[in-house]
Amino acid sequence: MAELLLLAAPTSIRVHSDGSSMAITFGSVGELRAWLDAAGLNAPDLLISERERVNSDGRPVRSLNAYPTWHGWEIYADATDYLDVSPLDTATADALAAVAVG
Repeated sequence: MAELLLLAAPTSIRVHSDGSSMAITFGSVGELRAWLDAAGLNAPDLLISERERVNSDGRPVRSLNAYPTWHGWEIYADATDYLDVSPLDTATADALAAVAVG
C-alpha cells in the first residue's frame, strides 16, 4: 500500500473480501495512466478498457478500466473524466496562479 500511495494519489482503495483483490479509483484517466506507467504495469498484454459514454448524470465521460496483477494482488482500477468541462479562462488561471504563489 505504501508503494501505491507513493506512486499515485488514488481517491479510494477497497480491499475485497477474498483477500487477494482490490479496487482502486483514480481522480482522472491521466492519473490512472501515470500510475500504470510508474508501477511498470502499462504493458501490451495489460487488460484495459477505455470508452466514451454518457454517465448516470447525463454528462459525457471518458472512462478507463485496467486489470493488472500487482505484487500478488488482482487490481480493478478505474478512472473517469468528464468531457464537457470547459477550460479556465486566462484571467481566472492568472488569478489562481497569483494566489498559489502568494
